[in-house]
Amino acid sequence: MSREHRAAARLNATQALYQMEVAAKGLNEILAEFETHWIGREIEGDQYKPAELAFFRDVLNGVLSDQVAIDQLIDATLARGWPLARVEAVMRAVLRAATYELKKRKDIPGRVVITEYVDVAAAFLGREETGMINAVLDKVARELRAEEFSNAS
Repeated sequence: MSREHRAAARLNATQALYQMEVAAKGLNEILAEFETHWIGREIEGDQYKPAELAFFRDVLNGVLSDQVAIDQLIDATLARGWPLARVEAVMRAVLRAATYELKKRKDIPGRVVITEYVDVAAAFLGREETGMINAVLDKVARELRAEEFSNAS
């Protein structure tokens, strides 16, 4: 699949994580909904891009299976006094999905993960929130992939 399909999978995974949290939907329900009604479909005149489904499922399953550890890592990275629970739901979804990839998908360069999720964040959030996501993900990446980021500033 192309870079575009993977980017669409990241966007859809972020939307699905958000919906699971705010609408209290389960994994099977969200997979069925996204794969049947959203991914690659036209809705109200907007064409949703085809996504790499295996990657979409991997990110969702990965976040859910390791969410406690992912949330603890993000909490430790956020500014003191701002636990993940206080962060807006879309931001939580972006941070969780990106942290999963940084932690478990070593086949994908860390800078690619950060750039892609900053782009996802920019689709939903303002410049300040997007900048915060970039800073948090940079710190997470430097911790999880120190060897990859050791020669960079």
